[in-house]
Amino acid sequence: MKPYGLVLDVGSGTGFVSSHVEGQVIGIDISERMVGAYVERFGSGVLGDAEFLPFRDGVFDFSLSSFALHWTYLPKSVAEMVRVSSKGVGIALPIEGSLREFGFPFPSSEEVISLFSDFKLSLFERDLDVPYEGWDLLRFLHYTGTMLNPARKHLPSRRELEDLVNSIKRPFFRVIFLYARLE
Repeated sequence: MKPYGLVLDVGSGTGFVSSHVEGQVIGIDISERMVGAYVERFGSGVLGDAEFLPFRDGVFDFSLSSFALHWTYLPKSVAEMVRVSSKGVGIALPIEGSLREFGFPFPSSEEVISLFSDFKLSLFERDLDVPYEGWDLLRFLHYTGTMLNPARKHLPSRRELEDLVNSIKRPFFRVIFLYARLE
């Protein structure tokens, strides 16, 4: 189902998802810089946390999120998206198996699916190649925040990064695309 009506873009960043939505869309992000970029592009945005959405129950027809929820405590952010939506929730989320070499603690597909056990789901998984290699890959990972691995005890040295980047033959994200029908 294509979202319509009033739509919330959770973890909106600069508005990639919002640019593909027909209808009225509101972006929310925890980064002041991202909200600023979103406002420049769409006119308004909300500075806020996906785990504590500052909206009334059911105020949005749909909530969407793409490549943002893995930075949150999933049970809380998903519950919040469901709480503020009346028709559906759609997410694209990198999952376990993504960029294995970096050891980022992405959730498993089972963990994600279990959060929507009360709803009728449409979903599929797909590998998406990262079109960068070498230092361009590192710049991409830095820009997307993936280098900020919460499981890592220390920042890698330049040499460790160089060795890591040179060892990666095919960087990819394994992504779950999930739509939960709420009505």
